[in-house]
Amino acid sequence: MKTYAVRASEIKREWFVVDAEGKTLGRLASEIAKILKGKHKPIYSPHLDVGDFVIVINADKIHVTGRKRDQKFYYRHSGYPGGLKKISLRDQLAKHPTRVLEAAVRGMLPKNRLGRRMIKKLKVYAGPEHPHQAQQPKKLVL
Repeated sequence: MKTYAVRASEIKREWFVVDAEGKTLGRLASEIAKILKGKHKPIYSPHLDVGDFVIVINADKIHVTGRKRDQKFYYRHSGYPGGLKKISLRDQLAKHPTRVLEAAVRGMLPKNRLGRRMIKKLKVYAGPEHPHQAQQPKKLVL
C-alpha cells in the first residue's frame, strides 16, 4: 500500500469560532493548537500547514485555576541592561486580554517558520463580536 502525500492544492481551510467564556486557559489553548496544526484532519502532515482558522471570542472571560492570576508572570526584555519587565496574569488580562491566549497557543505550536504561519490563523477578540462573519465560521464546542 502506498503512503498518501497531501498536496497544497488539496488543503481546504475552514473557519471555526470558539467562545472562551468560563474555559480553562491551558485546556482551551491545547485544543486550539490542535486545530491550527490540522491534527483533527485525516490528511494531517507534520511538515505542512493543513490546519484551519480559529476565531476566539470573550478572551477576557477566560478561567485560570489556583493562584495563577497573581503568581504567573509574562516577561519581556528591552535589550538594555536592567531592561527586564514583567507583568502578572491579572494585569495582563486587564490591559491586553488577547495576549494571554495568544501566548499560550504560541507556546504549543512548532518553534519554526511553520509555527509562525500557523499562529497567523488565530484571531482573538476580548469581546463577543468579531469581524469575520463573511467567512461563515462554524461554532466549535470544546
